[in-house]
Amino acid sequence: MKTPKPISPFRLSSLLRSQKDPTLAFKLFKNPNPELSPTVKPFRYSLLCYDLIINKLGRAKKFEEMEQILHQLKNDNRLVPEEIIFCNVMKYYGQARLHEQAVQVFDEMPQYRCQRTIKSVNSLLFALLSCKKFDEMKELLKGMEKYARPDTCTYNISIHACCLYGCLDDAWSLFDEMYRKGLKPDKVTFGTLINGLCIEKKIKEAFRLKGDMITIHGVYPNARLYGMMIKGLCEVGEFDLAFRLKKEMVRNKLKLYPDLYTTFISRLCKAGKLEEALGVLEEMDLNGIKPDSNSYNAMINGFCNAKDFDSAYRVLKDMAEKGCKPTVVSYNALIGGLCKDGRCSEANDLFEDMPRQGCKPDALSYRMLFDGLRGGSQLKEASFILDEMIFKGFVPHPASSCEFVSGLCQKGSMELLFRVLNCLAKGNAIDQDTWLMVISSVCQEDELSSASRLLDALVL
Repeated sequence: MKTPKPISPFRLSSLLRSQKDPTLAFKLFKNPNPELSPTVKPFRYSLLCYDLIINKLGRAKKFEEMEQILHQLKNDNRLVPEEIIFCNVMKYYGQARLHEQAVQVFDEMPQYRCQRTIKSVNSLLFALLSCKKFDEMKELLKGMEKYARPDTCTYNISIHACCLYGCLDDAWSLFDEMYRKGLKPDKVTFGTLINGLCIEKKIKEAFRLKGDMITIHGVYPNARLYGMMIKGLCEVGEFDLAFRLKKEMVRNKLKLYPDLYTTFISRLCKAGKLEEALGVLEEMDLNGIKPDSNSYNAMINGFCNAKDFDSAYRVLKDMAEKGCKPTVVSYNALIGGLCKDGRCSEANDLFEDMPRQGCKPDALSYRMLFDGLRGGSQLKEASFILDEMIFKGFVPHPASSCEFVSGLCQKGSMELLFRVLNCLAKGNAIDQDTWLMVISSVCQEDELSSASRLLDALVL
């Protein structure tokens, strides 16, 4: 039988790049030539192979597998890894809120034969910022001179942290310090400060800084910077100024991107300005920008809050007709709104229609419908939903199940009560306080036979 041609490091890198499944990519990396004899000399991985598999596993949050690869790379003394590999690893840990692992990777970089520079320092700073670990950021900044001198990116991350922490004075101090050290602020610096000023409702200062940025510093705002300003203005209800900036973007021939429109729609809906939000949605259509599910969901939620369910249904229908499949969030907005308005039967019909529309109800769908039916004294219907919820692997909020059981005790519906208790017990969704309440209620009613059945349920 002919011996198969072994896979080369170059070929492995090509296969890893094309493999979409991270688990299969990991198996391929660990054993690129399964048909060859174990006595054959070890596979000589390239840095590109390591880089590809680490990024693929990191993006998929498969950290255990990624750490196995990192351990292998540490022991592969032939190779000197590039710093960008560790910058990416710290980024993935930051996104997953695993700051301790990010710090460990930074500390262990010399063991990989890789020198730490300002790039890796900034990557760790950003990972700590993503985890909101401000004290750890301060400690790193104190001792960073032994690795590198801070650059504009370092200051941008630090200024962002100050704005998040609500310390605008500290942010301005860092801005002044940049100048003293001969570092020039960029679009990110100004965008972060302007956004911080908008959030603090210091609108005049934000517009003054925008003007200074152009006239004094020679930095011209891009679409993203305008977007940061618009978002900040919308968050504090300054919609007229936000629309003014949008017009300015058009005059400056900057592209209006989808997320910008979504910001307008969601914030206008939250403020109850539904007509204006509809106008923005129509403008998107006229400009050839396809609204995403977030835009439509914001509209549905806004109409539900205003109890305009006919309009909410129309948006749900338009969404599907325009090629944007309604998500579970779309249906949940309607189900929650209908239940709050006491229209639980209508909510139940919509709930039952979800699978036919290719959308599976989630835990929130079940909980909202159960709470609506329970609150509307539709006890049998609520028990049916509870039974299905437990069967699907979901459980109600403890307070909801306790209130439901309490209502059944007060009604004296013993048959339904025992059915519900049995259902909750199956899902391990009943606590000691609920059991004690039921025992007390049954004993007060002098229902000895019921108490006996309850005791049997407890024992089982």
